[in-house]
Amino acid sequence: MNRLSQESSPYLKQHEHNPVDWYPWVEEALEKARKEDKPILVSIGYSACHWCHVMAHECFENPHLAAIMNAHFINIKVDREERPDVDAIYMDALHAMGLRGGWPLNVFLMPDAKPFYGGTYFPAKNWQNILLGIENAFVNEREKLQESADSFANSLNRSQTELYHLFGGEFLDNNASYLKEEVYQIVEKLSSNFDKERGGMMHVPKFPMPNIWHFILKFLENEKNEDLADQLRLTLNRILLGGIFDHMAGGWTRYSTDGEWKVPHFEKMLYDNAQLMGLYADSIKYLDNYLTKEEASFYTWGITQTANWLKKEMQNPANGFYAALDADSEGEEGKYYIWNKVEVKGILDTNYSKFASLYNFSDTGNWENGHNILHLCKFPEEGYRSDWQVDLETLKIFRDKRIRPGLDDKIICSWNALMISGLLKAAVATKNKIFEELAIGNAEYMVKKMFHDIGVNKAMALWHIDPLEGKERANYIFGFLDDYATTIQAFCDLYQYTFHEHYLEKARSLTNYVLANFVDVNEPLFFYTDCQTEKLIARKKEIFDNVIPSSNSMLAHAFFDLGTLLADDDLIAESKVMFSAVRKMSVQHPKDMAHWAALGLKLSTPIPEVVISGPDSELFKKQIRNQINYSMYILGSDKPSDLQLLADRYPINGETLIYICQNRVCNLPVKTVNEAIQILNEIHRTSN
Repeated sequence: MNRLSQESSPYLKQHEHNPVDWYPWVEEALEKARKEDKPILVSIGYSACHWCHVMAHECFENPHLAAIMNAHFINIKVDREERPDVDAIYMDALHAMGLRGGWPLNVFLMPDAKPFYGGTYFPAKNWQNILLGIENAFVNEREKLQESADSFANSLNRSQTELYHLFGGEFLDNNASYLKEEVYQIVEKLSSNFDKERGGMMHVPKFPMPNIWHFILKFLENEKNEDLADQLRLTLNRILLGGIFDHMAGGWTRYSTDGEWKVPHFEKMLYDNAQLMGLYADSIKYLDNYLTKEEASFYTWGITQTANWLKKEMQNPANGFYAALDADSEGEEGKYYIWNKVEVKGILDTNYSKFASLYNFSDTGNWENGHNILHLCKFPEEGYRSDWQVDLETLKIFRDKRIRPGLDDKIICSWNALMISGLLKAAVATKNKIFEELAIGNAEYMVKKMFHDIGVNKAMALWHIDPLEGKERANYIFGFLDDYATTIQAFCDLYQYTFHEHYLEKARSLTNYVLANFVDVNEPLFFYTDCQTEKLIARKKEIFDNVIPSSNSMLAHAFFDLGTLLADDDLIAESKVMFSAVRKMSVQHPKDMAHWAALGLKLSTPIPEVVISGPDSELFKKQIRNQINYSMYILGSDKPSDLQLLADRYPINGETLIYICQNRVCNLPVKTVNEAIQILNEIHRTSN
């Protein structure tokens, strides 16, 4: 065993028997490189990454190649999910070299940790040539390598304002919201990339990209557009019917390798499922004027299946959610999930024909090597639906006996927070208690395991990963900006779902910590890393939305929501300043800034605040939520409260009062839900 045997990351432990003399990312390794004057190899991946496994088998398990690595390099293995800050720096360095990114990510550094060369997957022969070539260059062309490394390091440290021409001055009121023309421009640019036949975007492989479709959904809340609604429905239908969704157990895989959503890249990541859970739930809730009953029913089926999968396979005993399921089992990608005709026919017997027809099974398979992937092109007919679900459950019993894909049992703060928000949306849309129970249980887990009180300025801090009592130091990693952004948002959502004010108190304490430790005094956006933590060769900011939105866009949303709920003008202004910095770019490049664009919509269309005070506040909240299919903030209490929007509004005669407010200006209170609904609908009608 090498040093990685002492680590808690499943990805690092996958390499503990390599003949490579691996270090984790620790100062000891960096100091050894400086002392011995050797180049550094930083190899970055994650547990569920198929090509990471392939390169490990071909290269890092090869004694000959390992001997070259050990002789000439200091070798560092990094779990990108454990150290996203390290991954971001060296991925940006790869892009600065003009190379495409991906994982495994292999970057070569000078002894001062500055990068000079890199790439992704290398087969064994290429890897040997790369190693020997770099070793030769380090000895014979040292000056040129150092010059390149210094140049790349300087590039990594350029400010975002300089790189992207961001607005960095004081906030101006006319930057608070989009003009109508800007919103239409964003929609038009996104639409030009839509796959009108198969859903999603035109690119292959096809990623779900939930933040893009969430923007479209929010646009449709305030403006009717049949074409956009049809494109959203087509996308949602295909992502649910296709092989990217696990029809037997629930849960989505990362992406489809083909253009039909049929062939999944089989790894299941918690963050994808959190966001898709929320997208489908919001679509059930807010797209109801466009959805058919069949679509709404199947969306509910999909997210309920996923909740059951989370509960059975992805939840630890304390209610935290694990990070991922591997793509591989028994050394073969997708083996756990695929079927051949003979075994399915033997299991289903007389039910086989109908099932095989629905899923396009054939003697030669609908995939490669005679295998079949469960992939639908249409919803099952109504008369067959109960039999279809029985057939799926029958096959699942047999699938459960197979060797399961590897589990990455890290508990990552931001991914759990994303899941809380997704589950709460599903609880509202379906009224199914399983979503509420999973969300509340996970929130209690996070407070117990992820929060820690620093005892300064009413601030709470977060760990990035559950420290796992008794484990090695690797898990004591300071929270990153996305951990704070998603957790603040989740606790705002928890408050509105439960009316428990301690959630807002915790969100406020996390916000205090962010404002003290992540701020950049020279620019309106926030650093990704805590100023209290390890100093790397660059301190980066996340701006662009990807499969997961950028930490800055998520934080700006969270600041606005928390500021609204607390009536905190400073937080609302902070959100607007952040948006003003990227407003122009979000219009120019909406595909890469869809979550920012959604914030622009939020700032452009006033969202009403529903304030309920009195003993029936919980009942009234549920009734209003069930009848409103557009965005609102909702606050309430069954006892006197110090929250600004509730203060001095508790009735003394045992009644329950409902105030409908906009920007904290409230109508006279009403006493019935029907009256409140009428006012809300009128506000919604006139604002559009």
